[in-house]
Amino acid sequence: MTAASTQNSAPRQRRWRRRVDQSFEWFCMAATLSSVVILIGMLWAIIHEGAGWLSWSFLTNYTSVHPEKAGILSALVGSLWLIGLTAVFSVVVGVGAAVYLEEYARDIWFKRLVQLNISNLAGVPSIVYGILGLVLFVRGLSSVTGGRSVLSGALTLTLVVLPIVIIASQEALRAVPKTIRQASYALAATRWQTVWHHVLPAAMPGMMTGVILSLSRAFGEAAPLIIVGAWAQVRFVPSGMRDEFTVLPIQIFEWSSRPQAEFRELAAAAILVLLVMLLCTNGLAVFLRYRYGRKVKW
Repeated sequence: MTAASTQNSAPRQRRWRRRVDQSFEWFCMAATLSSVVILIGMLWAIIHEGAGWLSWSFLTNYTSVHPEKAGILSALVGSLWLIGLTAVFSVVVGVGAAVYLEEYARDIWFKRLVQLNISNLAGVPSIVYGILGLVLFVRGLSSVTGGRSVLSGALTLTLVVLPIVIIASQEALRAVPKTIRQASYALAATRWQTVWHHVLPAAMPGMMTGVILSLSRAFGEAAPLIIVGAWAQVRFVPSGMRDEFTVLPIQIFEWSSRPQAEFRELAAAAILVLLVMLLCTNGLAVFLRYRYGRKVKW
């Protein structure tokens, strides 16, 4: 190949690379816009069908066979109970497990085995956790949990979201620079003092991301709760952890399965309430993550 042909091919290669880069950018933009359009279409369909049923009586009435009298009070309170207990259990156990695996556990075969199982459990279908919760919490520990109760449902959802919390917390701990730990040890701090006062505050924003993702998944779960005994027709508000309960996803599923068009519209209205609750919970978690992130400066 002569020098002239080499000089002529270089501009063509650059033009080809620019075209490929621009085509890839357009493809990514089209994928993003299509996702947004689909989401907007779904939201518009739900709002158009269910917004007319939103009222104060809809939030304060119990479910009923008459659409005009039906409400979501028991499902709404049950969802708040369930997601609150799930958040407490999953954060305490998940963060504790992540801290032990990253800061204390030695790199031996047992740690690698536990890590492999945690990674595999993150992809297990939620219905499998529902069967486990039925055997372990509803039947095996019925004297403690009360059987088909809010506590059994919360513990089952904790099993569902726990792998996500552990994996996200581990990644956040790994992202903390080792120099922070070394500086703390150089000042004669113990490992516990180093983890509690320096490592955990620095990793808190990443951990909150895992909590947000896990709670978002827990909000929409229905299959494991049906297995552990959540009722679709509940005309009372749970007053304790050992009471029976229902949640919004199960109430939505029950209304959607009815042939009357009014109940499908009620299901759309309940979906809107569920989305608002999800956005409020995620907004609170994002605020806490942003607040902790501003306090920590490496």
